[in-house]
Amino acid sequence: MSDAEAGERPLIGGPALERTLFEVKKVVVGQDHMVERMLVGLLARGHVLLEGVPGVAKTLAVRTLADAIGGTFARLQFTPDLMPGDIVGTRVWRPSSDAFDTELGPIFANLVLADEINRAPAKVQSALLEAMAERQVTIGGQTFALPAPFLVLATQNPIESEGVYQLPEAQRDRFLLKVDVGYPTDMEELTILQRMSVDPPSAHLTLELDQVAELQRATDRVFVHHAIAQYAVALVIATREPHRFGLGHLDGVVDFGASPRATLGLVAAGRALALLRGRDYVLPGDITDVAADVLSHRLVLSFESVADGIDPRVVVDAVIAAVPLPEVAPGQHDTVAPLADHAPTGPGPHG
Repeated sequence: MSDAEAGERPLIGGPALERTLFEVKKVVVGQDHMVERMLVGLLARGHVLLEGVPGVAKTLAVRTLADAIGGTFARLQFTPDLMPGDIVGTRVWRPSSDAFDTELGPIFANLVLADEINRAPAKVQSALLEAMAERQVTIGGQTFALPAPFLVLATQNPIESEGVYQLPEAQRDRFLLKVDVGYPTDMEELTILQRMSVDPPSAHLTLELDQVAELQRATDRVFVHHAIAQYAVALVIATREPHRFGLGHLDGVVDFGASPRATLGLVAAGRALALLRGRDYVLPGDITDVAADVLSHRLVLSFESVADGIDPRVVVDAVIAAVPLPEVAPGQHDTVAPLADHAPTGPGPHG
């Protein structure tokens, strides 16, 4: 397919996604990275973990996104005394019918805000794990499918340690993205004061649930060149075997690299980001842009590295710098990645 033909083909969802971004940003001042990654998670059907200090609009952003897409919304406030039945539901004895009925829990919603997820004990995390991984829950031997779309957006506070449980690796691996949410700039904070102190705005409906499902299917159809797929594989392998890419100094820093689920996540998030940016094909920059959010929380650092306060994102940055970008267009002068030996020399991704 020629570039002209590719340019003439209408891109599904472009205007609708722009309107959704506008509605969310009408309420949430700044935090463009967080808002963009939340939409990436929605398009890629991947859960998102938001980490930041209190008061930086994490909860507000999730609620606003739910208002914009018209889905059902549930907020789960995680506490140390929370029970699995409080989330997924439980069986209740009905004397009138002389039988048990199943009361479904609040997790049966399209967008679920798991607020302060690291305050819940292991048994609650286990209940949430099935819902996130299988998009279903089991109550009393019966399996119940969760609504579609289903997205968990969890928040955690990085500065508290009292009554906090470390998220297990299996739980972290189920999150497609982990987004670090920082403070707003001076001008953004002034805008927050002017916009939110009196009569704060609210988001209007921009997408119906069937449109969200169509956008997710459109994301699945975004073109990924084999060289870019191999580049994603190389990035993940570099976290497991850094010496192969000239990163021998990381051998004692990372105990366990990212799993194959990270490779799937890199490509899925890259597809979603490309669609969000108005393209139906993935560029290498889409993969590198999401790499830190997809890979950092999946790395298990050594005890010494944790004690030294090494940030996993620094490791991911080193990996990105060490693995050359694939060449997928004639105007690109980067060297070819080691696993991408057959990059095309044609007119572009659709050539």
